[in-house]
Amino acid sequence: MYGVAYMVAPELTVKDLTHEIPPYDITAASYRLWQTIAYWPEGTVFVSVVDPGVGSSRRSIAVKTKSGHFIVTPDNGSLTHIEKFIGLESIRIINEETNRLPHSEESHTFHGRDVYVYNGAMIAKELSYYDQLALASDNDETTKLEIIDPTFDGVAIHGVIDILDIRFGSLWTNIPSSLLKEAGIQTGDTILVTIHHQDMKQYQNQMLFGHSFADVKIGETVGYVNSLIRLGIAINQQSFSDTYKIGTGNDWKITIKKV
Repeated sequence: MYGVAYMVAPELTVKDLTHEIPPYDITAASYRLWQTIAYWPEGTVFVSVVDPGVGSSRRSIAVKTKSGHFIVTPDNGSLTHIEKFIGLESIRIINEETNRLPHSEESHTFHGRDVYVYNGAMIAKELSYYDQLALASDNDETTKLEIIDPTFDGVAIHGVIDILDIRFGSLWTNIPSSLLKEAGIQTGDTILVTIHHQDMKQYQNQMLFGHSFADVKIGETVGYVNSLIRLGIAINQQSFSDTYKIGTGNDWKITIKKV
């Protein structure tokens, strides 16, 4: 893929965002794009290939976000978080027969090389190439994954565990700091955290809502606002996920209540 990008435009700067997305995990791909995109300059082109449907009827698309970034990706849900939290300015359809690496037409299992990075490099080389791709119709929508919004019922906040801080095993929830403030939860408060998986209780305990991990002793739990300004749950210098066997996704519900 690097080689194809440099064949298209040797002057490009190509960087790895991550190769650590679990195989076939479109939700993680969508989340990590949203997590990262704001920290790259306007005009950056992202090539996202988590593509369990490679060679199928799923579309290949390029989009321009309302933040001024470009993303080339299969239309399989990998833009869900970007579209919800940032927004799409336009959608272009990539013709997999013609908008691809020359002489690769008989290959149908490596679209990352033959379709996505090729088109990404073409856009990065000359932005007018993006405008030459077929424009999606006004009512054309991208494929979307289910995103559950957090709620506050006046007593407790209800959310889900979106993803892990992989290296450290902390839980990243979909609960924004604004909802914590609405519930009257402030730094230094004690919160009751309850986690269910498919309606079965997996964890319940009280913990400090602090600024960071250092607010508690090693091995103790803490709630905090993470780098995406959402509630995180951690154990200082240990993995919360491994310790309590907690996973991610919409089946993992979390409830937060001020004690």
